[in-house]
Amino acid sequence: MRIWLDPDRLTELSLTPSDVILAVQSQNVQAALGRIGAAPVASDQQLQINIKTKGRLTQPQEFANIVLRANADGSVVRVSDVARVEMGARSQDRYSRFNGAPAAAIGLYQSPGSNAVDVAKQVRDTMDTLATRFPADLNYAIFFDSTVFVTATITEVIRTLVIAIILVAIVVFLFLGKLRTTLIPLVAVPVSVVGTFAVLLLIGYSANTISLLALVLAIGIVVDDAIVVVENIERVIEEEPNLSIAQACKKAMAEITGPILAITFVLLSVFVPVAFIPGISGQLFRQFAVAVSVAMLISALNALTLSPALWAS
Repeated sequence: MRIWLDPDRLTELSLTPSDVILAVQSQNVQAALGRIGAAPVASDQQLQINIKTKGRLTQPQEFANIVLRANADGSVVRVSDVARVEMGARSQDRYSRFNGAPAAAIGLYQSPGSNAVDVAKQVRDTMDTLATRFPADLNYAIFFDSTVFVTATITEVIRTLVIAIILVAIVVFLFLGKLRTTLIPLVAVPVSVVGTFAVLLLIGYSANTISLLALVLAIGIVVDDAIVVVENIERVIEEEPNLSIAQACKKAMAEITGPILAITFVLLSVFVPVAFIPGISGQLFRQFAVAVSVAMLISALNALTLSPALWAS
């Protein structure tokens, strides 16, 4: 007996598939009923009444009439209001073909909490080992692998990181003309990225297409604060050569600490609310919001502490 649910009707009536399952399980039962007035009773009992009721449901219409909910106005919601009921085959047979040839299709699904990339690698290694014992006319092929998107995104993150580091180095060196000044902003990129991965690991998030997309976006943001710090310290030193490096760093940081905090909070006000979107969309974008927000916080902390410390050392 197949019950094909209509998701739109379920939503309209504020029901879920579990409500239908519970109703079917509770109303499609085989009950042992018995008789009224049967032994053991008093000896003067003169009447016995057999109790009869419907047992297991067998027809589609009987399942369609199962009551899901009784409303306050006296109306009822039945299975037929939210689903289509029909009698079907006990099992479904499937025939697979790959590139026009007969094939045996096997679907593998990772266990909850496992690493998808590691699972895919182990499956490929296992299949390579098994293939050594295949008959001559038998071969295998993996025609769909969801981890390809993850590995491709990781590659894209690495490439974006390298490009960002090169561009930052070129721009800073061209405008400031010092190798030391060029190296300090470059430290901000790996520090922010590694710190973001550490926080994601700590709160139980994994590297997937969503979090990696966030890092690709964040890479262009994390270097800004460090460049501003380095440029302002360099300006103060050139304008006031009588100041020591430590004094120049303190004066420069006093001028730009407020703006750095302000721009950080402005960006957080854009991305943090994304983490509180309800429903499935919120689940998808929560890691995105967390990754970007953490990267920006680490970037601001790095600009306010590590970058001036590196310059003064």
